[in-house]
Amino acid sequence: MTENKRVRWLRALRWSGVLLLLLIAAFLGLAPTGRYLARAAWEEGKILWRRRPIDELVADPGTPPPLRAKLQIVLDTRHFAQDSLGLKVGESFTTYSRLDRDTLVLLLSGAYRDRLVRYTWWFPVVGRVPYKGYFDFAQARDAERDLTARGYDAHLGPASAFSTLGWFNDPLLPTTLRADSLTVANTVIHELTHNTYYAPGGAVFNESFANFVGARGAERFYLSRGQARAAAEVVARWRDERKLGRFWADLYLRVDSAFKAHPGDEPQQVATRIGVRDSLFGEARTQLRQDLGPHLETISIRALERVRLDNAILMSRRVYLTDLDAFDAVLAMHRGDLRATVIAIIEAAKRSKKKPFDAVRRLAGLPPAPDSVATDKP
Repeated sequence: MTENKRVRWLRALRWSGVLLLLLIAAFLGLAPTGRYLARAAWEEGKILWRRRPIDELVADPGTPPPLRAKLQIVLDTRHFAQDSLGLKVGESFTTYSRLDRDTLVLLLSGAYRDRLVRYTWWFPVVGRVPYKGYFDFAQARDAERDLTARGYDAHLGPASAFSTLGWFNDPLLPTTLRADSLTVANTVIHELTHNTYYAPGGAVFNESFANFVGARGAERFYLSRGQARAAAEVVARWRDERKLGRFWADLYLRVDSAFKAHPGDEPQQVATRIGVRDSLFGEARTQLRQDLGPHLETISIRALERVRLDNAILMSRRVYLTDLDAFDAVLAMHRGDLRATVIAIIEAAKRSKKKPFDAVRRLAGLPPAPDSVATDKP
């Protein structure tokens, strides 16, 4: 290459880089998704800037004893997740960041009122997800009102933790530590499960799987410490999760069947579907309070009475509570070896990306789930 050609090539490369930076800046500044990602990056940057090593805080005599005890639980859980469960921990949960407010982020979810179809958002890398986190709470409430005005059921609620799927050194946050120690251990293992495996566009499987690993992992963590009573409480909470999972799955199928029995897009047909749905939700509220409530060990009937019932709530519960019994069945097949179970489930999910729940059920020798439950369709 001659000197002149080399100069022209370097000049073209330089201007290409400038153009790319300008396009990125325009996207971040002008496009709604760009502005959202820029705000999220700013908030994540503040969290990362305030990180302090947890081991230093534990060793610091000025750290309040209750905080020190929970921070030690986090470190111990993290080591257990890596050494005993084989999860990819990276540098996650080795640091602690303070926050400016009590709530970390608000999560928005939505669904059509007359059919069981989620409202989804698309993001780079992770694909489509059935929720959107907002650090700007005013923007979150505006987005909730917008979804409602456009004819969707919408649900907005706080989240105490999140995972960047191993892209950054996720710190521990005060919102997570407000929970009791059992929940803290569960949450750490749950988020580290996302670091280990996260299928793009497969939020229902990802969250339900992490829910399973978090609960069963916390149980084994406390057993390894000789804390049988704590482990028993974790198991009781998991039993309640499974019972609620069955309740929401049954309700989902009943509502789905009712919608399919009344097809059509005319206003009267849509109104008929919504009316049938509301009737089913009324029956479900009675069932939740009178039939299921007395059999729950860790959730009060009063708490159940406060549960809102609409399609957004139904779909959001499905995200975390789908086919939990199938995961437990695979665990039983592996004679309680959670590490081997996690490996087997991840490998099965990778081979059947479109229907990971069916892959899990095959591992356990169970029949396929109904199509509306077995897929992650939007």
